[in-house]
Amino acid sequence: MSIEIICPLYNAEEYIDELHLSLMKQKKVKIHQISYVLTESSDDTEEFLKAHNLNYTKISKKDFSHSLVREKAAFQSQADIICFVTQDVVIEDELWLYHLTKDIISEEVVATYSRQLTKYHNIEKYTREYNYPDYSLIKSRANIDQDGLKTFFFSDAASAIKRDIFVQLNGYDQKNLPINEDMYFAYKLIMNDQKIKYCADSIVYHSHRFLLKELYNRYKLTGEFFGENAYLKQFSTTKSGGALAKYIFKRILQEMRLDLLIRYPFDMAARLIGMKVGELRCRK
Repeated sequence: MSIEIICPLYNAEEYIDELHLSLMKQKKVKIHQISYVLTESSDDTEEFLKAHNLNYTKISKKDFSHSLVREKAAFQSQADIICFVTQDVVIEDELWLYHLTKDIISEEVVATYSRQLTKYHNIEKYTREYNYPDYSLIKSRANIDQDGLKTFFFSDAASAIKRDIFVQLNGYDQKNLPINEDMYFAYKLIMNDQKIKYCADSIVYHSHRFLLKELYNRYKLTGEFFGENAYLKQFSTTKSGGALAKYIFKRILQEMRLDLLIRYPFDMAARLIGMKVGELRCRK
């Protein structure tokens, strides 16, 4: 099966050279095309794209949408598999894409996502451990009773989807989703009796150092997403968040990280308050 890699870019000068090189190095796969979607930037990203004769389209800032940009590119694709990546992932394995797509090619599943690790030893390290374990698993409707909301956990920072299924299910339904567009589509897949695979052998590094304000704003958007998609609340979003908080606290104690122990209550508060504020905004 042919694969098209779709990557939105914005002020990506510090990432694009290494990212593109790592995509070109992928082995044992048939890459039909690498497509970049550049939101108008203030750095030299476009100059790099032009100088290296890379395939890209350019949009204005007002036209950017996490969901609509990906959806439009996927609908226009001629490949069998669409692969979404974000500009700040670091790919070190030349078989990353092979491991990500081989089970779609064998028709075992219709969508997959990579394991994400971080290069920083901060609280994100523990959230990555919790959300991206070191073993692969397949998720289907049968997992809902046991796993609840986590059944629909999916990340398009590094993911692959069978294109005809994406089109058949109408992508993101032409909705402008500022966050969690990946969970939105994963829910549609699962509820339509399709299977998703988490591929622990397909590894990327995706590292952040969020300020508390940034974390709050991120979770406020997440709260708005759940407020606008209230059907997901039947799967207990509070229980899912509580399990993550407990895991993080346990790992901090195990590794005796005093600095992270001090950060922990503020970090968790930023997440919780952001979620609640976001949900409340949707009730008005």
